[in-house]
Amino acid sequence: MKAHEEGAKIVLTNAPIAMRMGEINKLAEICDAQIIPADATSTEEIENLYTKSMEVLGGKVDFVLHSIGMSPNIRKGRAYGDLNYDWYLKSVDISALSFHRFLQVAEKMDAINEYGSVLALSYMAAQRTFPFYTDMAEAKAMLESIARSYGYRYGKLKKVRVNTISQSPTETSAGSGIGGFDKFFDFADKTAPLGNASAESCADYCITLFSDLTRMVTMQNLMHDGGFSNTGISEEIMALMEK
Repeated sequence: MKAHEEGAKIVLTNAPIAMRMGEINKLAEICDAQIIPADATSTEEIENLYTKSMEVLGGKVDFVLHSIGMSPNIRKGRAYGDLNYDWYLKSVDISALSFHRFLQVAEKMDAINEYGSVLALSYMAAQRTFPFYTDMAEAKAMLESIARSYGYRYGKLKKVRVNTISQSPTETSAGSGIGGFDKFFDFADKTAPLGNASAESCADYCITLFSDLTRMVTMQNLMHDGGFSNTGISEEIMALMEK
C-alpha cells in the first residue's frame, strides 16, 4: 500500500493455498497490482514469479519484500522440547530458505536493478530467547544470516542491497497464532519508550529502505521496535511488579 502511495508499480504474490484465505485480492484492487501466485518453497515458481513480474513491470525489479513466516509446530502447539522435526524443517524452508531462493533466483536471472533493495521481516527472537517463539527463533536467525551472506555477494556482483527489519510484536494473523502473544504485545508496548511500532510505521520504514536515500545500507538487521531492544526495564513494568 505504502509503495503504491509513493508512486511505485508493484506485483503481489502469495502461495496459491493462502490466497484463498487472505485479503490479497482487495489489496491488489486498491494498488492496481497484478497477483502472481507462487509457492516460496519452489524454485520453479519463483522463477516464474520473476519472469512474469518483469513482463508486468516492463523491466527489472527495483525492490523485493520478503514477508513470509510459518511454523507448523507453533500452529499445532508443540513445545520446544517436543518438536516434530519434519515440521521444524518446514518452518526453516518456508521462513528462511525461501529468502535465499528469492535472492539466488534473482541473481541467476539478473532480475534486480543495480542498487535495488531486497528486504525481509525478522524478529528479535533471532538474538534473544522468547519461550513462545520456539523453532521460529532459529528460522529468523537463519534469515538474518542469509541477509548478511547474500548481501555481501549481491553487493559485490550487482550493488544490490539486502537487509532485514526486526519489527515490534505486531498484531497480524501470523502473530496472533502464537500462544501468549497478547500478553507479550502489552509487555513490549510498556517496555519500549516509544511503544510498539505499528504495522503502518513498519511500512514507512520499508519504503525508506527501498529508496535511493539508503543506497549504502546493506547486510544489516535494523531494529524497528520503539526502543524495546535497548531497554532493560521500564518504569511501567517496575510499577506493575510493585503491585
